[in-house]
Amino acid sequence: MAISSTTPLSGPSAGHARAGARSWLALAVLMLPVLLVSVDNTVLSFAIPSISLALIPSASELLWIIDVYPLVLAALLVPMGSMADRFGRRRLLMIGSTGFAIVSVFAAFAPSAGALIGYRALLGLFGAMLMPSTLSLIRNLFLHPDQRRKAIAIWAAGFSGGAALGPIVGGFLLEHFWWGSVFLMSVPVLVPLLILAPIFVPESKDPAPGKIDPMSILLSFGAMVPTIFGIKEIAQSGLSVINVALIVAGLALGTVFVRRQLRRKNPMMDVTLFKNPVFSGSVGANLLSIFALVGFLYFITQHLQLVVGLSPTHAAFVLVPGLALTIVSGLLAASLANRFKPSWLVAGGLFLNASAFLIVWLNTDGSVTGIIAAFVVLGVGVGMAETISNDLILSAAPPAKAGAASAISETAYEVGSVLGTAVLGSILAAAYRMNVVVPAGVSLEGTNTASQTLGGAIDVAATLPADQGAALLDSAKHAFDSGSGIVAMVSVIVMLGAALMCLWTLRTAVSNPEPVDH
Repeated sequence: MAISSTTPLSGPSAGHARAGARSWLALAVLMLPVLLVSVDNTVLSFAIPSISLALIPSASELLWIIDVYPLVLAALLVPMGSMADRFGRRRLLMIGSTGFAIVSVFAAFAPSAGALIGYRALLGLFGAMLMPSTLSLIRNLFLHPDQRRKAIAIWAAGFSGGAALGPIVGGFLLEHFWWGSVFLMSVPVLVPLLILAPIFVPESKDPAPGKIDPMSILLSFGAMVPTIFGIKEIAQSGLSVINVALIVAGLALGTVFVRRQLRRKNPMMDVTLFKNPVFSGSVGANLLSIFALVGFLYFITQHLQLVVGLSPTHAAFVLVPGLALTIVSGLLAASLANRFKPSWLVAGGLFLNASAFLIVWLNTDGSVTGIIAAFVVLGVGVGMAETISNDLILSAAPPAKAGAASAISETAYEVGSVLGTAVLGSILAAAYRMNVVVPAGVSLEGTNTASQTLGGAIDVAATLPADQGAALLDSAKHAFDSGSGIVAMVSVIVMLGAALMCLWTLRTAVSNPEPVDH
């Protein structure tokens, strides 16, 4: 049946059998691809300074190196979620894992920024096969709501654990090897997955799948790519006819996609779920939590390495307390959900995110202590909001459609990742360009390079006489930190708005409902 706006979405239920030890072992195996994706995302943030110095990308190329992976991933998650429901979630997981490992090796040896962007796009293709499969398999392994919520909390903690592991291991690699070594970390993670998944993870699929709909796949891709690209370009270069036209075209294709799903007996995406404000609000909370996390990491990792001068390893350890508390917060949220309303937990997490960016704004001298405090607060907020919102999203769908519901959740995650770097990263880049002052006498090529990114300014400064180089470095670092302050205030406003949105849309969600009749 369709889910009404008052239908509770999560909580204990005597109508569902509790999972046994084998299901928890399967969960442990499914954490491997989760760790893989989260390690890849965090390591890349720390590798950006090294990539910037080695490949000399433009500001646009630098953003695309980060953005193209989640952009392709977000555009393909819904089709891949539907494919997983039809052909088998474990099967798609195995295919995606193999492809991800192979392309990671090629990315490690990319000879140019353009090549790296291309390999990152291919990683997005195979990554889209991984994430809906893991979350939907969890949904089918744990039918009891209490166990499902704990499993989702562990799943979310896997992201945080990977984020914590990635910088530490990646920092070590960056200090002893070239930047491409960070991509090779996927290989030792995937080998045990390919061995253990067929043993412990049961195959599951939709028992009555609809036909493959190529037109819906094309419409989904066509809606996502131009919309996100247009938003990214507006943030980067301002309003233009082309940028606005891209967004309008994407939204138009999205409208056609929705209308097609409503007409089909077995749609690729059950868009009627969005009629439920609890479901829609949870998707929004998921997206904006990741927006905050990825945007924060984008500028803070550069500040720690390029402004403060920390090594990649030391910069990684600065963020470990916050990442660890993200794990603790997510696990704690699973227990708190039985005592407090979900709306308060999710909104509270988003309010903490706003507080973290406020700390960044008040930390005018960019001290490491202030950064640690800000990321600790952000970690607690993200852990809480992500765990509860993911549980609410998955609870809305029957097990047979778990892939589609997981794909929606993961699409929100990846769109938030794209927007976090595209919007906040572009605001930072624009503020940097407006404030950096390149000393007289620098060549036109050097001026353009130094005006694009902080990494470019450091590279140019190394070729200048001591006085000119010092002046350029000082100006570039001040320009970067000035832009960081603007990014922080924008993020405070966005997070406060998101918290108010969740208080309203999630007000009917309860923590201990009766079983949902699908």
